[in-house]
Amino acid sequence: MATVLEPSGLQAEPVDARGRVAELHGIRAQALAGPGERATRAQHAKGKLTARERVELLLDAGSFREVEQLRRHRAVGFGLEEKKPYTDGVITGWGTVEGRTVFVYAHDFRIFGGALGEAHATKIHKIMDMAIAAGAPLVSLNDGAGARIQEGVSALAGYGGIFQRNTRASGVIPQISVMLGPCAGGAAYSPALTDFVFMVRETSQMFITGPEVVKAVTGEEISQNGLGGADVHAETSGVAHFAYDDEETCIAEVRYLLSLLPQNNRENPPRAESGDAAGRRGEVLLDLVPADGNRPYDMTRVIEEIVDDGEYLEVHERWARNIVCALARMDGQVVGVVANQPQVLAGVLDIEASEKAARFVQMCDAFNIPILTFLDVPGFLPGVDQEHGGIIRHGAKLLYAYCNATVPRISLILRKAYGGAYIVMDSQSIGADLTYAWPTNEIAVMGAEGAANVIFRRRIADAQDPDAMRARMVKEYKSELMHPYYAAERGLVDDVIDPAETREVLIRSLAMLQTKHADLPSRKHGNPPQ
Repeated sequence: MATVLEPSGLQAEPVDARGRVAELHGIRAQALAGPGERATRAQHAKGKLTARERVELLLDAGSFREVEQLRRHRAVGFGLEEKKPYTDGVITGWGTVEGRTVFVYAHDFRIFGGALGEAHATKIHKIMDMAIAAGAPLVSLNDGAGARIQEGVSALAGYGGIFQRNTRASGVIPQISVMLGPCAGGAAYSPALTDFVFMVRETSQMFITGPEVVKAVTGEEISQNGLGGADVHAETSGVAHFAYDDEETCIAEVRYLLSLLPQNNRENPPRAESGDAAGRRGEVLLDLVPADGNRPYDMTRVIEEIVDDGEYLEVHERWARNIVCALARMDGQVVGVVANQPQVLAGVLDIEASEKAARFVQMCDAFNIPILTFLDVPGFLPGVDQEHGGIIRHGAKLLYAYCNATVPRISLILRKAYGGAYIVMDSQSIGADLTYAWPTNEIAVMGAEGAANVIFRRRIADAQDPDAMRARMVKEYKSELMHPYYAAERGLVDDVIDPAETREVLIRSLAMLQTKHADLPSRKHGNPPQ
């Protein structure tokens, strides 16, 4: 028996179960199609995929199970009662990435510009609650125009519910925000509360107040990308951890990141079979790192030589480049690597490097990822701007993060390790489980030249040849207090190792620490430096 669908998609008089099923298929087809081909073409014309195309790229083929596909808003006024599309502009559900469950929500910019209304927010709240309860990662594919103005304060309250759940899920399940369009005003704070932020150049922006408001208030003229584009947040603000040229590459990298993370804080990251021998020697390391502490080199080449197959995922690659934070594998086990980068600012710690590393250490500790720290640090960056900017406070963030971390922690001193920066970079005195050093290490309060100028100031000033006396005193200081075995003789370094054996030593040490258990003092929470 033929049936006729009314404009709402419902049959006028369905008479049996088959009629009801046909009605269901008709409604579902409307929901899947969205607002129509014209809106889809407009989305593609901007160089952007639709929400459903993005979900398909993220999840394993055929694994997506949508939740509340037929949800519609109940708002009235300003013409809303005449426009009640299915999904209400957000697609929510779960699927798998490499066979492991992942929850996702994706703004559909074709519907209300992806703006958040009451029903829209309720769907997001539900999928976030499901992710927390199931103990599985949550990925948000963001492409929305902020709060739905027609719904007023109800829309704003919806953001509050998202922020509250972001905070509750923090350190419990991995949260990844993928910025694929505009994100303005209070909406930008949800990504800022998550573990990782991905952006796509040209098509995604994040800012609290847009260019028009900036111009009205300050008189400054700037484009949307100049104010809050992917490159700005990847290089200048540090808001974005990753930036890519297109959505396909961006989403593929999200899948790769998920393969390195555990499902939740009660599990370990997934182990992978490694074809890279644990005992492989790294003879090239002897030539990569110059013995002269004043000569720069690329720390990422050292990391490549040590980790499995030379593969690693660098986090915040283009922000605070004087320190490297990366996820990699050692004999198949996921590890976090924190390393000074002598190629940039000589590898000093400054405000941004301290913040970058502190956040990374906290993430690793939250998700049971052992931390390897490679030191070649001449100290903290001196200067009025650094002191007035709060280098003490920001440097303390990194110190707090390491001291608070209970995962296996191994540090390796390649060359310089001077002053407070040596202590802060996971020294044995703040709880590193094992500390190794290469024979090129120099551990001291400061460089020999500076130390000699302080300790032997009068002898140098009174000498007939001050330069010769200074050189003699520098040599004496180095031989007495900065020789490669000074720290090892005092138990501050567990062993001085052949650089070529670094990979094997670290892998064996990680295997030993695999069953490490450490409890923090009973407390509601700490009060870390801000």
